[in-house]
Amino acid sequence: MTADGWGWRHAGRRSHAVSGLDLVIEPGERVLLLGPSGAGKSTLLAALAGVLGGDDEGEEIGRLAIDGADPRDRRGRAGLVLQDPDSQLVLARVGDDVAFGCENLGVPRDEIWRRVGEALDQVGLELPLDAPTSALSGGQKQRLALAGVLAMRPGLVLLDEPTANLDPDGVREVRDAVERSIAGSGATLIVVEHRVDVWLPVVDRMIVLDPAGGLLADGSPDAVMAAQGERLAAAGVWVPGRPPRAPVRRRASGPAASVLTVADLAVGRTPFASRRPEIAASGIGFGVAAGRALALTGANGSGKSTTALTIAGLLAPVSGSVHANPVLAAGLDASPHRWRSRELLPRIGTVFQDPEHQFLAPTVRAELLVGPRALRLDAATATARADGLLERLRLSRLAEANPFTLSGGEKRRLSVATVLATVPRMLVLDEPTFGQDANTWAELIALLADLLDDGTAVVAVTHDQHVVDAIADAEFSFTSGSIAEVAR
Repeated sequence: MTADGWGWRHAGRRSHAVSGLDLVIEPGERVLLLGPSGAGKSTLLAALAGVLGGDDEGEEIGRLAIDGADPRDRRGRAGLVLQDPDSQLVLARVGDDVAFGCENLGVPRDEIWRRVGEALDQVGLELPLDAPTSALSGGQKQRLALAGVLAMRPGLVLLDEPTANLDPDGVREVRDAVERSIAGSGATLIVVEHRVDVWLPVVDRMIVLDPAGGLLADGSPDAVMAAQGERLAAAGVWVPGRPPRAPVRRRASGPAASVLTVADLAVGRTPFASRRPEIAASGIGFGVAAGRALALTGANGSGKSTTALTIAGLLAPVSGSVHANPVLAAGLDASPHRWRSRELLPRIGTVFQDPEHQFLAPTVRAELLVGPRALRLDAATATARADGLLERLRLSRLAEANPFTLSGGEKRRLSVATVLATVPRMLVLDEPTFGQDANTWAELIALLADLLDDGTAVVAVTHDQHVVDAIADAEFSFTSGSIAEVAR
C-alpha cells in the first residue's frame, strides 16, 4: 500500500483525522500502527479496507492505494476487524457468520465449511456452528469477527484493537492465531493496538501516527523504541516497561455506608422465542459501598457483563436478590430493575461495553445534555456539567462532532461522560479503559479516583490489571459460572 500526502476530514469537522501521510508498506510486512487516542489509526484502516465512505462522509486529500488502485476498487483484497465486533456480526448463527464473507467471494461450498472450521479453531472459539451469535460475550464476538476475516484469506489483514475486550488467555490465543494465519498465507498485516508488548513478537515494523499530521516514528520495533521511547511515552503510547502513571489513591479503612447488597444471585438472559433463561452465572454475592471500588474479573463468557447489567437494574435477576439500600433507593422499591429510567439516572449510571449502545444525540455536546435534561435540570446547570466533562475528558474540540465518527477511545470517554452528567451515586462500568492511550487512561483513572473520594460507589468489569491495581478495594473473579473473591 502507498500513501502520498493522504488525509481525511470527517464531514462536519474542522480538523483532519489524518493528514500529510506519506507511507509505503511492502507485501508481507507485519506492521504495528501506533499513536495517541484520536490520531487517526482507525480512519486509516477503514480507508485501506475501502469502507471509509464517499464525498458525503468527508473530504479526502492526497492519494491512498492498494496494489496501485483505489482501495474501494480492491474490496475483498483487505479484511478488516473493527473495534466494535457487533458492527461486523451479520448472521444469527456462528458458522453462518464466519462463512458469510467467503460466500460473497464465491468460494466453493465445500471449501467454505473447511475454512470455517479452521478459522474457529485458530481463534480458540469452541462453539457449535449453530450457536446463536446474540448470546456471545463481547470477547467472543471479537474472536468471531476475526475468524470471519481469517476465513476469507485476504492479502491484507487489518486489525483494529482485536484483543481489546479479551481476557489474558484470549489475547494470547488471538495473537497466536493471527501469527499462524499470516505465516501460512504470507499476507500483509497492519494491526492497531495500544498495548505494544502483546504484538512485539509478531511484527517487524512499527509506525507511529502524529495527531498533528504525518508520522512520529517509523522503523523496526527495537530501533523505534530505542530512539523514540521517551517521546512516544510522553505522547501516550504504551511503551513496554513503562507502567501507566496511575494516581496514588488513598484507600479508606474501616466501614463504609452500604449502597447495594447482592445475595445468592443467578443472572442470565432469555433467548428470543424462549421462556426459560440461560444462566450465565450463579451463587453471586457481594456488597457495594459508598466510596469503594469493586472489580469484576474473569474469562470471557463467564457472566461478568450480565452480572453488571443485573446489578445496574437493566436486567431482572433469574433468582436471588439485588437490594438497594435506603441511601441509594431514596424512597423507591429496593429492587433496581423495577425502577424507571428517569429514576435510575441519579442513582445508578451504567457504561456499556459497547459505547455506541448508549449514544442518542447528533453531537457530542448534545449527548452530554440528554441525561440532565431528562432530570429536568435548568439549562445553566446542564450546560455547566457538559462543558466541565468535555474539558476533563479531552473532548472539547469534538463538541459538535457526531458521536459515531469518534475514535474508539474517544467514544469510550464520551460514554463515561454521558453517565457522569447525571451525577449518579453508583457507577457500573464495563471495560471502562478500552481504547485508551496511556495518557487518557491515566486521566480516566484519576477521574474515577476523584469520584471515589467524593463517595461514589464503583463497580468495574475489566480485563485490565492496571485498573484493578489502581482503584479496586475488592476483586471478585468469575470462573465457570461461579464467583470467588480474590485475596488482595
